[in-house]
Amino acid sequence: MNSDQNKCKPSLVYQLSVLFALSLFAQVCWASLGAALGYEPKYPKDFKHFDYVNPDAPKGGVFKVSAFGSFDNLNPYALKGTSPKGMGLIYESLVEKSLDEPFSVYGLLADKMVLADDGLSVTFHLNPKARFSNGDVVTSEDVKFSFEMITGDGANPFFKYYYTDIKSVEALTASDIKFSFKKKNSELHMVVGDIPIFSKKWVNGRTFKELITVKPVSSGPYIVGSVKLGKEIQYERNPNYWAKDLPVRKGMYNFDKIIVKYYRDQTVILEALKAGEFDFLAEFNSKRWARSHTGPKYDSGELVKTIFKHENNAGMQGFAFNTRRPIFKELAVRKALALAFDFEWANKNLFYNQYTRCDSYFSNTELASTGLPTGDELALLEPFRAQLPESVFTQAWKPSNTQKPSSLRTNLRTAKKLLTEAGWAVKEGVLQKNGVKIEFEVMLSSKAFERVLAPYVKNLKKLGIKVSYRTVDGSLYTRRMKDFDFDMTVVSIGQSLSPGNELYDSFHSKAANTPGSRNYIGVSHPVIDALIDQIVQAKDRQTLITTSRALDRVLLSQEYLVPNWYVDQHRVAMRGNYTQPKTTPLYYAIESWAMQTWWQK
Repeated sequence: MNSDQNKCKPSLVYQLSVLFALSLFAQVCWASLGAALGYEPKYPKDFKHFDYVNPDAPKGGVFKVSAFGSFDNLNPYALKGTSPKGMGLIYESLVEKSLDEPFSVYGLLADKMVLADDGLSVTFHLNPKARFSNGDVVTSEDVKFSFEMITGDGANPFFKYYYTDIKSVEALTASDIKFSFKKKNSELHMVVGDIPIFSKKWVNGRTFKELITVKPVSSGPYIVGSVKLGKEIQYERNPNYWAKDLPVRKGMYNFDKIIVKYYRDQTVILEALKAGEFDFLAEFNSKRWARSHTGPKYDSGELVKTIFKHENNAGMQGFAFNTRRPIFKELAVRKALALAFDFEWANKNLFYNQYTRCDSYFSNTELASTGLPTGDELALLEPFRAQLPESVFTQAWKPSNTQKPSSLRTNLRTAKKLLTEAGWAVKEGVLQKNGVKIEFEVMLSSKAFERVLAPYVKNLKKLGIKVSYRTVDGSLYTRRMKDFDFDMTVVSIGQSLSPGNELYDSFHSKAANTPGSRNYIGVSHPVIDALIDQIVQAKDRQTLITTSRALDRVLLSQEYLVPNWYVDQHRVAMRGNYTQPKTTPLYYAIESWAMQTWWQK
């Protein structure tokens, strides 16, 4: 990495106060270092803390939150089983991401990073003060071991895809670790800094399977306290946490204890909040938000309802087709089924008009495609014209709607025409072709979706399509999702403001048949593969935006799901004994931000 800011590569801007070119391992305070993808980092070399914290927040108190379902292990990186909410509290990484920038990182376990001139390797120097919760020094061997562990056998395959361009990892000294790359990748040196670090000594040769219920040695601000498998987990703040005064940790992790209580019913969760069993609830159900958060405790102010705005990438949520199933392989069938969903009716009658329709895989961001492709985006798509529907170039994609002059009746007629032209016909009351009937089940993880599915299933029945739906237990749902054992289900495909390597796991053909990947839909398309490669290699922010819009356009054209909805705010019900910083970050998950930066009155 060049130490002269004016000579940085176009894709990156680094803010460095001191970097000794003749000494690779010269110690530099990370407060003087920052890296951003395609723009100038927000925070200067001498910053004291992030803007979205209170550096003088008092320590103490307890933060109690709920979780839905159950958990059966304490290893969030294993393929098998379900880990509890909050395990990120105990694992530290080399760098910390800023919550008010698209993609910027600042030093945490590492206090220095050096990107090679050829862009094919990065070297991190570990902060000499970095310690595990047992007092052991964090070494380069721990970092190397952590990487090998999460990309090896027994780990969730997401990490293998996420770090697919890493060729090797070498512990140069006890404090210096080098990652070498297979090819240039504009974000990879920043991405590897996010690897969760755990103690090699603690693992002691055991496999992920053997660590399922073993309390880990922590590299983060909290340690695991008491555990009741499937019911409750407590995290205790480490009083000897080494990084508490770093600029990236000042004013953060203020609660002495964080307790997560599990429930198997959403209605029970709300009643438990009112009964005082926990104190904070992020509400995702519009009906409950509008009608159920009422009563004496709200009237008295003991419980309050609060809205927090955000600028998060809303990604895409929808009723996803498992395209591995024969009935969903035809584009015409997927498009016809999408036409039968009446979002406008659902938003008015079920959601109290609280939602906006998802119209992009990058909803609510500048990464979303709009109108027809022009300029650089058109030039990017042109070489793939023969492999794409002509509509990609001639029609602006929009989800079906029933706003006038459109109507559900018109949409159903269009759907029937598509199916008829594709050779499908209703026989014995069921749509079929060559003996194959369009009959399927929608697997749900929450009963809340049943009221949405009921009218949709009724509309599909008018086309001769027989659909059932079933809500399954949380652990079974997780297992079936990992094995792609479903016909249709609700998927929420989250995205960052700077998409990159994670796209391999969600949409690349190599992940389509890998159990445990997040390519639930079974996306396998050469153009999508090629565009993901180009996003990962984008040389600057504008190129990233243009290529993301092109990818979005192609994904939408394939009608892989029936788009659902999103909301650009967090809805929170909580006890009035918590205080948050005056400044709210731009891009954040509400529970994580609360755990990180709030404090008790």
